[in-house]
Amino acid sequence: MKKILTLISICFVLFSFKTTDNVPAIVNALKTGNAEEVSKYFDNFIDLKLPEKDEIKNVGKTQASLTLQSFFKESGIKGFELTSQREMGSLMYLAGKLQNAGKGFNITILLKNKDSDRQITTVRIN
Repeated sequence: MKKILTLISICFVLFSFKTTDNVPAIVNALKTGNAEEVSKYFDNFIDLKLPEKDEIKNVGKTQASLTLQSFFKESGIKGFELTSQREMGSLMYLAGKLQNAGKGFNITILLKNKDSDRQITTVRIN
């Protein structure tokens, strides 16, 4: 009985620290070219860098969402190919290629663990 209680306690402790893995949802949203869905995973303030524009630091979630949606629409983003994914402590990087009718764009996304979830804190597109 002691062993069972100990095992249950250990499992409870291990699972209580697990973050929700919303990375597949973010990747799927990028694959469908859905900037609105991607922006659901933005932190309250993010850093945003778009091609041929200055980097915007600490832009609010709503403004960042509108800016990204506008970029996706103007650039004709139709898909995404994930090329790299790394996790280092509480940080995760996603890198890949946004696809359109032309040559496409490279994208790097930084996610941080926050409130038992991963939230996007930086988006860089070039």
